[in-house]
Amino acid sequence: MFKGSGVAIVTPFNEEGIDFVKLEELLEWHIEENTDAIIICGTTGEASTMTDEEKKAAIKFTVGKVDKRIPVIAGTGSNNTKYTIELSKYAEKIGADGLLIVTPYYNKTTQDGLISHYKAIANEVNIPIIIYNVPGRTGLNILPDTIFKLSQYPNIKGVKEASGNIAQVAEIARLVPSDFYIYSGNDDMIVPLLSIGGHGVISVVANILPRDTHNMVKYFLDGDLKSAKELQLQMKPLIDALFIEVNPIPIKEAMNILEMNVGHCRLPLVNMSGKNREKLSKEIENYGVKKWGE
Repeated sequence: MFKGSGVAIVTPFNEEGIDFVKLEELLEWHIEENTDAIIICGTTGEASTMTDEEKKAAIKFTVGKVDKRIPVIAGTGSNNTKYTIELSKYAEKIGADGLLIVTPYYNKTTQDGLISHYKAIANEVNIPIIIYNVPGRTGLNILPDTIFKLSQYPNIKGVKEASGNIAQVAEIARLVPSDFYIYSGNDDMIVPLLSIGGHGVISVVANILPRDTHNMVKYFLDGDLKSAKELQLQMKPLIDALFIEVNPIPIKEAMNILEMNVGHCRLPLVNMSGKNREKLSKEIENYGVKKWGE
């Protein structure tokens, strides 16, 4: 597991599929810029529109190129427990350091079903599991008491909390053991979550501001609350602009504005509207984000 900023890295696409040349460039850049972990095949990575073969290829490539310099967390969750187990076992076999597993979506389940789902996965792998709670996408909220029960399993080691409900995160922090990791799934709530016992963030904005996102968490954990707060507030207008359309449309647009050339999102996601692109471009300029290679 990690403390700090883990980037929910985009998957660069070209006409042939995954652009592995660009992916390697991004991985090396993140390591140079002090990103603390790579999360591959998450929501921002468009895993939902990738084939099984593409997911496996992206995870294997990332694990190989990063080569244990920082942790690689593989997104292996789905709404099919059997498939999640199969992909999780593959990720463990090829050397992933951990797994990010979203709660089941669409078919959903009960809180008891969530316990059975995660228990079944945990019994089949040995590497750490991070539960991913994002009810705005899944239509299912995993409750603090359920997370507490799951935290008793030795390899269920953390949660990415993207409910946006700070009171819920506080209750999780009150219940779980001290060695259970809590990560913000919302870039606009990094410092608030750290203040109640969080360990870091799994971040979208880190795709364009890796060093600043790392620094924000480091400042807080090192006791420099003033600098952490200032970075959080300074970033807020840009973070807001990165979510004016469904993620990852704006972050990929931002990366292309910055000449990072990561390609477009796959359908059903479409290009950003002109008006929103102007807003995003303005906030990128206001923040002073440097173009790729500068």
